[in-house]
Amino acid sequence: MLARVRSGALMGIDAVVVECEVDMALGLPYFNVVGLPDGAVRESKVRVVSALKNTGFELPQKRITVNLAPADIRKEGAAFELPIALGVLAAARLMEEAPLGRYLFGGELSLDGWVKPIKGVLPLAVAARNGGFEGVMVPTANAAEAALMEGIQVLPVRHLREAVEHLTGVHPLTPYSRQAASREAPRGPPPLDMADVRGQPDLKLALELAAAGGHNVLMCGPPGSGKTMLARRLPSILPTMTFTEALEVTKIYSVLGLLGEDQALMRERPFRAPHHTISDAGLVGGGPAARPGELSLGHHGVLFLDELPEFRKNVLEVLRQPMEEGFIHLARASQNVTYPCRVMLVAAMNPCPCGYFNVPGRTCTCPEHRVFDYHSRVSGPLLDRIDITLQTRPVEYHQIARASADEPPSAYYRERVEAARDRQRARFRDEPGIHCNAQMPPRLLRGHCVLSARAERMLELAVRHHGLSARAHDRILKLALTRADLEGHARIEDVDIQLAIDCRILDRRGWLHANTHGALPGRPDALSSRGKP
Repeated sequence: MLARVRSGALMGIDAVVVECEVDMALGLPYFNVVGLPDGAVRESKVRVVSALKNTGFELPQKRITVNLAPADIRKEGAAFELPIALGVLAAARLMEEAPLGRYLFGGELSLDGWVKPIKGVLPLAVAARNGGFEGVMVPTANAAEAALMEGIQVLPVRHLREAVEHLTGVHPLTPYSRQAASREAPRGPPPLDMADVRGQPDLKLALELAAAGGHNVLMCGPPGSGKTMLARRLPSILPTMTFTEALEVTKIYSVLGLLGEDQALMRERPFRAPHHTISDAGLVGGGPAARPGELSLGHHGVLFLDELPEFRKNVLEVLRQPMEEGFIHLARASQNVTYPCRVMLVAAMNPCPCGYFNVPGRTCTCPEHRVFDYHSRVSGPLLDRIDITLQTRPVEYHQIARASADEPPSAYYRERVEAARDRQRARFRDEPGIHCNAQMPPRLLRGHCVLSARAERMLELAVRHHGLSARAHDRILKLALTRADLEGHARIEDVDIQLAIDCRILDRRGWLHANTHGALPGRPDALSSRGKP
């Protein structure tokens, strides 16, 4: 007696349809699970037998073999317990097999038959739609997540008995009702606001520029100058995620089981701030199961690396290729997986180990060679991939002591950022997967970056004088285009290109001696004057 039930196995952030073949034959009572199962799947036979008995089903004393095909894909987790239990009942002829072919099943069973929530329900729903199945049967706690995928029926089940009664027609389940509001992904009030930060107007406008185009940022300055405070408020000025972006982020958090209680869709852009002791596998993903790392958890959001030179050099170097390509490919002996990782990298660092190199009113205690060694921990190729490099200054006392802050709130910056992003969405409406200027590939660069004659000349002089790489040239053009979007310029003007050039000053080693007053060398008035020459 043979029965087949379909479920899904996770490979990266996608699910592969798995066929649970259950064979019941004469022989000594025995329950065996094959098909490259991990420990949790092998233990499922104990929970399945107990759940069936405690639900009231009497199994014949026969030899039961469960094969999870394809056998060359590793099966992990407890999601196979519900389909295995239903397959055992069909193989024992306690229910018909035909209804099982209409759905994909997933759920963990408790010993008394209750169905517990599982990871990776959204990829399972995607696999059901792509595979032409009528729908999915999943735990009630995961139903809202599965319902994000349209075109399939979602059956929420609380107990094994409910699943059997639905499939036998005794008591059909009510399909989960989708709410139109779940697709709108409303934005909640930000917990942190730019108005909390006193002073630093140049830095706020630079972060506005970064948010408008999705550009990478490096802030260098003394302790207490507001680097971390500003970085943590960056999500409050980022534009709202589109539904497509939110769905991509939700899939990553779903496979790791990181979705909050009653949270079906990731509505806010993620903000990840790993500690500098993190390993390279923890940052970009990996380990025995090739799980996503902090880089992928920040997809379509912000990855904040505080105290950048304190990260191990090998950890920072693995960022170079993913930052350029927008995805990370992990190759292991048992599997190859690819995770998306389009993030805004925001980094902060002190100017030296003691933190007070070139800071007015403070004395640096570091020998000169230690200062250069400290900066050399961040390689040139990594700096080449950062669009905006800024030096922060200590906040003046009169700014801290003011009774009324009178600082622009996050809503002010977000409104300007949203307007700039609207222009970029219109620009890239025929380019799937491109949402902002920073993601623009070289083939589109010249077509969209139209420069005035004076701006063209300024860029040529900057490339020759500073010895900028071809990558730096392209990133300057993207940043200048974002500046033009913010200010509503029809083309890139000289003030836009000037700002973009000066925003890369810190990746030139000469800034260490050129700057003796804590200000950014060659600082243009364009940033603070909103484009007034």
